[in-house]
Amino acid sequence: MLNDGTTTDAVLGVPAEADVTQAVTVLTLCTGNAARSVMAGAMLLDGPLPIVTAGTHVIEGQPMSRRTRAALASVGFSADGHRSHQITEADMDDAVLILAMAAEHVAYIRRKHPEVAHRTASIKRLVRDLPAGPSPLADRLATLGLADVEVEPWEDVEDPAGGDDAVYVSCAEELADLCARLLPLLR
Repeated sequence: MLNDGTTTDAVLGVPAEADVTQAVTVLTLCTGNAARSVMAGAMLLDGPLPIVTAGTHVIEGQPMSRRTRAALASVGFSADGHRSHQITEADMDDAVLILAMAAEHVAYIRRKHPEVAHRTASIKRLVRDLPAGPSPLADRLATLGLADVEVEPWEDVEDPAGGDDAVYVSCAEELADLCARLLPLLR
């Protein structure tokens, strides 16, 4: 359920009544699609584009953990109905932006799907480097040379998997700050 009480599609995280057949999406990407990409996806739902969340190594259809749910709630968000989703060709084809949570996810895209590397970046890099509009997002992404930029350790949002509740909350707080800074740049 979204913050305004409307329902969402479990995989896409967009309003159920939205027509996504022609949509250009933002794809949030982490490893298991169980914490970071789910959190970022929920936090970006108020943005201008539909959100899809996925992972690079997923057991398909799993619910998010209690810790992820509680961490999201602690910063005022939810992702009710979420089920883990392995990234697909269709996800990448539809995405104007593949928003990685760590360098390993950027590397995965570059290695397995180099044709979309030019629109794949870490959330921290985009917050730092993405110019504001009014140019279309795809044009602004192109100016960054994302397929060739060296990905650095500072770009990682640490994976909370295996951590206690406080680690998950810390991750949610970091992502809430990053997403709040990124949202105006996506418009």
